[in-house]
Amino acid sequence: MTHALSRRLCAEFIGTFWLVLGGCGSAVLAAGYPKLGIGFAGVALAFGLTVLTGAYAFGPISGGHFNPAVTVGLWAARRIPSRDVLPYVIVQVVGGIAGAAVLYAIASGAPGFSTAGGFASNGYGEHSPGSYALIACIVCELVMTFMFLMVILGATDVRAPGGFAPIAIGLALTLIHLISIPVTNTSVNPARSTGPALFAGGWAISQLWMFWLVPLAGGAVAGFLYPLAFGAVGIAPEKPALGAEGHPV
Repeated sequence: MTHALSRRLCAEFIGTFWLVLGGCGSAVLAAGYPKLGIGFAGVALAFGLTVLTGAYAFGPISGGHFNPAVTVGLWAARRIPSRDVLPYVIVQVVGGIAGAAVLYAIASGAPGFSTAGGFASNGYGEHSPGSYALIACIVCELVMTFMFLMVILGATDVRAPGGFAPIAIGLALTLIHLISIPVTNTSVNPARSTGPALFAGGWAISQLWMFWLVPLAGGAVAGFLYPLAFGAVGIAPEKPALGAEGHPV
């Protein structure tokens, strides 16, 4: 492993750790807090802020993916080389698990704490917050991930205004959560889904397949269609897919 790649992987680990700790942490610790809970809107904003802050902090190093679906989508759009996909996905998953572990250590300090409520895990059917059927959840996750990648690809396009990509991406993730928290508790990110599911166990693990397969498919479709529809004109120098030390294809 090169020194440059190790730095990029470290950035992806920390960024994904921050996303899970901040986003899922808001759901577990603050969403339902008596009288002062932040609710769905607060959780949606928390996820958006983790991506926005993480992208500004670590995007110049790794590209700020923090999500296997984003990595796959950028690969499908030929913005990252194939050799970097698996290392990125591995550290993203490990970062997500680490974030969930820290969240568990904090949450378990409260009296009566239990993961029986799902621990911010994603689910469908009886484990969907609104009891949405599997097909509805699949459509939701597919379309939301597709649109997330379309925003990412557009915001990091050489034709986009410079310096604003993390804001557009963070706000897009906020909007996605505002729409889909009642449906699936919002994944659009297999690493985000994996960390909490491992601690919740049971149904959360048995339903995890959907929150890998569907977001990856949505990301890949967007990555294929964006350059086909709008042209592959390149990535702005200040908004690279792999950070300043990467080498997009």
